[in-house]
Formats: sequence, C-alpha cells, structure tokens
Amino acid sequence: MSSDGNKKQFWKRNAAKVPGSIQHVYGAQHPPFDPLLHANLIKAGNKPPPATPNKPKKATTFQEFESITSDAWDVGDDDDELLAMAAQNLNIEVVMETANKVIENHSKQQERQRLDDTTELENREEDTQEEVADEEADEEADEEEEVEEEENGEEEEEDEENRLGEGHLNSPEVPFASQINPYTDGRLVKSHSEAPIGSPKDAAGEHAALHRQRSLPHQRPPVIPLVARMADQNTSGTPAMTEREASRLDKFKQLLAGPNTDLEELRKLSWSGIPRQVRPITWKLLSGYLPANAERRESVLQRKREEYFGFIQQYYDSRNDEHHQDTYRQIHIDIPRTNPLIPLFQQASVQEIFERILFIWAIRHPASGYVQGINDLVTPFFVVYVFEYIEEEVENFDVSSLQEEALRNIEADSFWCMSKLLDGIQDNYTFAQPGIQRKVKALEELVSRIDENVHRHMQQYEVEYLQFAFRWMNNLLMRELPLRCTIRLWDTYQAEPEGFSHFHLYVCAAFLVRWRKEILEERDFQGLMILLQNLPTMHWGNEEVSVLLAEAYRLKFAFADAPNHYKR
Repeated sequence: MSSDGNKKQFWKRNAAKVPGSIQHVYGAQHPPFDPLLHANLIKAGNKPPPATPNKPKKATTFQEFESITSDAWDVGDDDDELLAMAAQNLNIEVVMETANKVIENHSKQQERQRLDDTTELENREEDTQEEVADEEADEEADEEEEVEEEENGEEEEEDEENRLGEGHLNSPEVPFASQINPYTDGRLVKSHSEAPIGSPKDAAGEHAALHRQRSLPHQRPPVIPLVARMADQNTSGTPAMTEREASRLDKFKQLLAGPNTDLEELRKLSWSGIPRQVRPITWKLLSGYLPANAERRESVLQRKREEYFGFIQQYYDSRNDEHHQDTYRQIHIDIPRTNPLIPLFQQASVQEIFERILFIWAIRHPASGYVQGINDLVTPFFVVYVFEYIEEEVENFDVSSLQEEALRNIEADSFWCMSKLLDGIQDNYTFAQPGIQRKVKALEELVSRIDENVHRHMQQYEVEYLQFAFRWMNNLLMRELPLRCTIRLWDTYQAEPEGFSHFHLYVCAAFLVRWRKEILEERDFQGLMILLQNLPTMHWGNEEVSVLLAEAYRLKFAFADAPNHYKR
C-alpha cells in the first residue's frame, strides 16, 4: 500500500454505514473499463511480443504475482494520478499473457460452438431438401396417375357409347357418378383437383413459400449459445417423456393433489429432480412460501403479493434519496450483466422487475444491504415462475405478451422465494462476509482429506482457495454452471435440509475434485487461476449435475456428522 500517510485509503473513504449500503465484494466479475488504467495495456497489445523461442517458460507463484501487482489498488484521493502510476508499474508481459490465454480459450469454445451450430443447420437443410425431393416425387407420381385416370375415363366413355349404340338398353342403368374407384375412399375422382392431396399448383405454391421462408434469415429466431440454452443438452429437441419420467410426474401430481401435502415425502421425491410441469408449486412449498394445506394457499398468495406491492409503493420512490441512491445505482449497473447471453434478461421490463426486487430486498435488510452477486440469485426463481404461464422455451420469450397480473405474480413470488433463500445464508453478505470465509476454509480442509494431491498441487503454486472459491460461495456456483444446471441443482438444494447453507459445501468439493486431471496438468499460478475461473461446463446437462450431486451426497454422508474427521 502507499506510504503516504496523508492520503486516505480508497476503501475507507465514504465508509459511513447507512441502511442498504453496498459492500465491496472480492473477485467481482465484469469490472468497469477504465481508459486511463488500461492505456498502457492497449499500447502494449499493439506491439509484437518479444521473440524468445529458446527461453523456457518460467513458472509463476502467487507470491511473485502479488509482488508484481502489489500497487494495483494503492490509490488515494487523487485517483487519476495514482491509477496512472499503477498502470505504469504493472508487469505488461504477465497481464498480456494471461489475457491472451483467456481470449484463446474463449475463442476455442466459440469455434467449437460455431461448428456445432453449423452442423445442426446443415442437418436441418439436408432434411428439408429430402422432404422437398420426396414431395416432388409424389407430385410426379400423382400427375402420372391423373393422366392414366383421364385415359381410362375416356376409354370407359367410348365403351359405354358403343354398348348403347348396339342396343344394350335392357341392362340396368348405372349412373356415371355412381361408379366407384377403389382408390378414392368410395367416391369418384374425375380430376386431380378433387383428390385428397393438394394439386400440383397448390404444392408449387407451398414449395415457393417454403423457399421464401428459408431465404429470409430474419424469420429464424436468434441462435442461443450452448451455455445459455435452457433445454437439457443430453437430449435432442423435445423428446417424448419416458415411462419413468411419466411415472414420477404422476407421483408428484398425486402428492400435490391432497388436501395437506406431505412435505417430507415431497422432499424425498424432489431430491432427484422435479418435473418442469410441477416445479413452480413444488419450489414454493419447499421454500416455505406456500403452506402445506391446500385450502390456505390461495389466500396466502394473495396476501403476500399485496404485501410486496405495498413495499413497492412505500419504498421504491426513495431509490433516488441520498441514503439509497448508491444502492440503486449499483443495482442498476449490475442488472444488465445478469446472464447477458440470454435475451430474456435483456428485456427492459424484466430488468425493471429485477431492479424492484433487489432494491426492496436491500432496503428491508440493512444489515447486509445489496451485495454484488445477489442479482444472480433472482434468475432461477424468475425463470421457473415464468414457466408457470407458458409452454414454450423461455430464452427468447417476450414477457410483454403475458398479462399484467401474471407478471405481477411472477415478480412477487420471485421476491419472496429469494428472500427465503437469503434468510438462510445472510451471513454470506453481512460485513466482512463471515459466512463465506468459514465455508471457504471448510472447503480447503475437506479437499485436503478427500484428494491430497489436488490440495498439495495448489499449495505448491500458492493458489489460495479464497481466490477462486469465494465466487462459488457468493454466487452459489451460478457463474460456473449454465442456468439450466443451476435450476436442476436447486431442485436438490430445496429438497435437502440446509441445502443452500450446508450441502452446497460438499457440492463445491465434488465440483473441484471433478477437474483434478485438468488441475494437475497446470504447472503455474496463472494457468491454475485461468482454469478455475473458466471451467468448461457449457455442455453440461441434467446427467452431469446428477453425478455431481451423488458425489456430494457421498461426501456429506462421510463427513457431515464427523466434522473433526476432515480436520488435521
């Protein structure tokens, strides 16, 4: 830190505590871009790297990395001057090497995603072309059949005239219209226009429309990146429900249909995942938002929703007051960063809903106030409760098409369920975040017992657990997993006693050991940190999450009731 005693430290300025004040978070993602701070980095990025082909890469440790960047936060009242000094003292080679490696990793992931999307589009085009070819072949066959029918009809007419001309008048008269063609479902087909299938003219029009539709790219919905898709990636499209899934859904419906829901039985059934059709009401019951008695649910919902919008009327107008404007400003900045790859969360009406939910929660919980990362915790509840009103996929869904009452219900239900979750882990967000500190320490001790090689490897390169696991605890792994996986994970967290506050520790331990091979292959501090902050989970689905949860349960069974067992 700076040796100038006359300058106050950056973090201690304006430190007056007010209700709903913002707490600084270690390792916050998406820092704002400062042109002054990054000026030298931009200049350095335009220069070719020095050619040292024969010089081996030197392994770095955290101590060296810390000494290189020790002055990065040494700022006082004159921010611009000190930021410029810090930018000059940064080791550009280390920073650029790290940045280039991150960019390279992301480029590879995007390239793989692009290839996957291209292959999928090519398959669709091939299927469409095959369908068009089949339809054209059917048309040709129909035309030939039509010509044959016309020729047969002419021959029959000539034979009839000849018979009449020869005096066969004593035979029964059979009207022409009553002659039945066995291939026309009991009615006469004079021409192709009366056939059950469309005429060549209609088919040609359909083909023209099909080609026009394929030639207009704006009619296709935007391609959602793999990491942002809500459907399970272990399945293709929307497959038919399996017999096991249908049986589980029936069990849920029978359990929920009773006058008093057995919550213990509901938890057991929900541990292995909750069907989408019954997930909204099941989450509300397991979180304690709804009562088990079915007769009381409607009145409780109405009362809680009215209470929430009473908070809006009472507090939301104060967001621009002097004591609250910093909180609201930080919320307003963080909301657009919430799941930026999913179009649903970039809609203005959705962002306004999130702003109201987070601001009201911060005002009503002055001990912690708003902390960066809490914004992520709203999204699973919001998505699940949107599914209560729609059948289609949610990524590109326009929420403005919902009725106003439905949107108000989704907003109020998301607020109360998020509040229930945070009530159990609020010490994660109070001053100095003691809950996270304890959990990260417990994670370190647990990993040292279950996989000593991984633990010693990170010790060797001076990687502190707090440097990567803080975000795992602060955001409940939401930055590490796709949202579809988070929703499946929370099915089990809702069903598990103290799932968010206690079971999450064992999930993090299982998650870390899951990447032991990749961790042991990295041979320096920078490589380990890049890996641990960018783990390749974009392809994950329900199957991978289920395996992770099973391993976490095994660890809990072994260590939860014997905490001294994993302490050295």
